[in-house]
Amino acid sequence: MKKLISGWTLIKLYTILVYVWMFAPIVAVVILAFNPQQFGTFPMEGFSFKWFVKLSQNSTILDAFKNSLVLGSLTAIFATAIGVPAAMAFIRYEFRGKDFLNTMLIAPIMIPEVVLGVALLLFIRWLQQPKSFAMLLIGHVVLTLPYVLLIVQARLVGIKREYEEAALSLGASPFQTFKEITFPLLAPAIFAGMLFAFTISFDDVTATLFWATAQNQTVPVKIFSMLRTSISPEINALGAVMIVL
Repeated sequence: MKKLISGWTLIKLYTILVYVWMFAPIVAVVILAFNPQQFGTFPMEGFSFKWFVKLSQNSTILDAFKNSLVLGSLTAIFATAIGVPAAMAFIRYEFRGKDFLNTMLIAPIMIPEVVLGVALLLFIRWLQQPKSFAMLLIGHVVLTLPYVLLIVQARLVGIKREYEEAALSLGASPFQTFKEITFPLLAPAIFAGMLFAFTISFDDVTATLFWATAQNQTVPVKIFSMLRTSISPEINALGAVMIVL
């Protein structure tokens, strides 16, 4: 008698298929990055770092990579610098308009990036300001701030006020209390929020297409531009580098 396939077996098979569907393109990009042929073919006729060498000699890609690193780092710093005090204010204090302000800061996470990109672009035009790196940075901070805010807020909710109150009652100043009690407990969430902000900024392409100038192109935008004009094996090498990072 044939055994019936159990529900758990079907779930396992479905999960495996989902993982294959998700990661097969990534594996293919990494493998093709070492293909010596101009056009990616299987089976490969050799193993070469030729495209990585050409990638390292491509000044436009190197400039885009530098722009992505600088933009991602500054975005993470500013989003964290704004998000952490804002999260503490929303969780620890009561003031008029708190819920409205909190909703407004979190709102970008619920808005499609295309809409957000067009909105900021129209706002820049309304201010009669040209697109610049500063405007690109502002857009990325707006885009990533909700992630920092939500992560830090979730951690603050789990930190008991009794710890801080005990330190204050023993004579510690508010700054000492934050430095010795709150910050060590909050540090993992701050680091996670900063990492989220950097990753989202570094990988974003949809909104960045509206905000970036020709001089401030990021790696994802550069890849998108390269795919529109031609398919070069350097794209596979660049994709492999980004996957490793």
